[in-house]
Amino acid sequence: MNADHVVTSVVIPIRNEEAYIEQCLHSLLRQDYPVEKMEVFFVDGASVDKTCEIVQKYCGQYSHLHLLNNPDKTVPYAMNIGIKASSGRYIVRLDAHSAYAGDYISQCIACLERTDADNVGGVAQTQGQGLWGNAIALMLSSKFGVGNSSFRVGAEDGYVDTVPFGAFRREVFDRYGLYDTRLTRNQDNEMNYRIRKKGGKIYLSNEIQLTYFCRDSVGAIAKMGFQNGKWNIITSFLCPGTMGLRHFIPLVFVLSIVILGVLSLGAPHMLWPYVLLAEGVCYVLASGGYALSLAGKKGMRYFLPLLGLFPLFHICYGVGSLLGFLSPIIRTRRK
Repeated sequence: MNADHVVTSVVIPIRNEEAYIEQCLHSLLRQDYPVEKMEVFFVDGASVDKTCEIVQKYCGQYSHLHLLNNPDKTVPYAMNIGIKASSGRYIVRLDAHSAYAGDYISQCIACLERTDADNVGGVAQTQGQGLWGNAIALMLSSKFGVGNSSFRVGAEDGYVDTVPFGAFRREVFDRYGLYDTRLTRNQDNEMNYRIRKKGGKIYLSNEIQLTYFCRDSVGAIAKMGFQNGKWNIITSFLCPGTMGLRHFIPLVFVLSIVILGVLSLGAPHMLWPYVLLAEGVCYVLASGGYALSLAGKKGMRYFLPLLGLFPLFHICYGVGSLLGFLSPIIRTRRK
């Protein structure tokens, strides 16, 4: 492909995405954006499953698809490799765990051209498989589950703090720098924070639509919550100001349980046991109310799974944040 004709470069970090990569590929091949104006880079972080084999098969059939290697494995390294290899005027960052509407890329480019935003993104429809996968998707799409994350729970078009993945003008990376390779997670939040801090803008458009495939098991969502909580603390130490208040509510919740529990054991004759009980009752009522509301819309079979998923996710998230303070990355920074 002649690099002079490329208008848009798509960069997709991948690692062990065998179960999802073909859905992502098929959605890319269905895009209404002119294929002669597009190049796509899959940047593999040393996958040990059949991800590369699948991608290479498609690369052999479509000249605009390319596979690159990322020996450092993590997403920010992959993005920087892809950006450096690309030649487009616009750079669209995608995720392999998702599928994209047929006009996703054209809508991204149209939004960049009609606004003064440096980065634009859309709304993620979370989807799971089976009873637990669908229950997890419901939780991750609710305000009680994830707070006011606008691209997950729905919001009007306009300027926001962050968007999923994102589509950028190329000069953004010359002006604000590449992705921070210290961050295994939250690299998108950090990039968007850096853009906003230096006067740039982030725009969310409901015309930009994607489907995000969430974890389908209780163990996987618990691990995700723990890792997210841990990296929120690490990110806050490495890049102060990046994370919003909502990211630390589970930490406050877990700390309150621990502190009230200790106080209740140390002074059971005082009010602390009643305060702890009151907090527990309020949480159960709130989670039960949200679980009932969501189940009422999607099916009452989701009520009990949601009733268990809310506290599991919040507590794992909060414990991850608590243990994040013990991370070697933070201890090294403090020295």
